Amino acid sequence: MIVGYARTSTTEQRAGLEAQERDLKAAGAEKVYAEQVSSMAQRAKLAEALDFLRDGDVLMVAKPDRLARSTAELLGIEADLSARGVGLVVLSMGGERLDTRNPTSKLMLTILAGVATWEREIMLERQREGIAKAKADGKYKGRAPTVATQAEQIRAAHAAGEKPAHIAKRLGVARSSVYRFLPGQEAS
Repeated sequence: MIVGYARTSTTEQRAGLEAQERDLKAAGAEKVYAEQVSSMAQRAKLAEALDFLRDGDVLMVAKPDRLARSTAELLGIEADLSARGVGLVVLSMGGERLDTRNPTSKLMLTILAGVATWEREIMLERQREGIAKAKADGKYKGRAPTVATQAEQIRAAHAAGEKPAHIAKRLGVARSSVYRFLPGQEAS
């Protein structure tokens, strides 16, 4: 059985998720697990897909970065699948499919995953340099504090008898943030 896995990082990327699902189905995926979650978060649908796979099955993804957050993780997933007799197929490899059931594709996967990791690290380095320059020029202020603007509202609600957990829920902030503006209070 060919099982597809599609992922985008945010809910704003709905079209990207739909495109992945469409491409996976067009390429023969009989079942597709899809989710909109950052690669840093728990990926429940990926866990379901990996658990579903059996000997002789194939896991298909549109691109390697949809499956793993690092070269090490990608190669770890591939090694686990291979040990279980499951193939991995990556669709978007310059018009060619990369199928890890052959040794050349395994080599290419390793190389391409390394290049992708390198690209991401270079991008983050440039981003850090840009932020440092903006800070030095006095143009970077960082994110504006959101809860600080609600400090008086928090204190007034608490003085009126409202519980910190309820205040936090109503204002859409963390309970610990509410406690920061209540002198003498300890989070419980």
